[in-house]
Amino acid sequence: MTQRRLILDANILTRAVLGVHVGQLIDQYCEEVLFFAPALAFDDAARHLPVIAARRNLDLAALSESLDRWRVVVEIVPSDATDALKAPALSRIGKRDVTDWPYVAAALALSCPIWTEDKDFFGSGIATWTSDRVEIYLRGE
Repeated sequence: MTQRRLILDANILTRAVLGVHVGQLIDQYCEEVLFFAPALAFDDAARHLPVIAARRNLDLAALSESLDRWRVVVEIVPSDATDALKAPALSRIGKRDVTDWPYVAAALALSCPIWTEDKDFFGSGIATWTSDRVEIYLRGE
């Protein structure tokens, strides 16, 4: 049986760092599901952490360390795989948020859905899962 795969976007990585539920799901299912993200996801999450840390009075070093922990579990999709699919990814994401094309390209490259809270992916022809429903996919139902 083929192992399930799932692309994580930056908001999911950020939730894994800041919250409990998302991180628990990733930890619980990392033996059964392969988690992937384009490098952009980690870059975006890291870029937002200083603002979040300042706003919430949190320790930025601890947040950054937590994000680095997820780099062990979440495999980076190589840019050569996503770059090759940039044109079809851009045509699918349309004018919603063109900067999200690497997520769509990664999903196309790996033939798998995206875990996101971002509605920009809806209607792209790529299956998407939100945090309140993703466990259905993670369980293999």
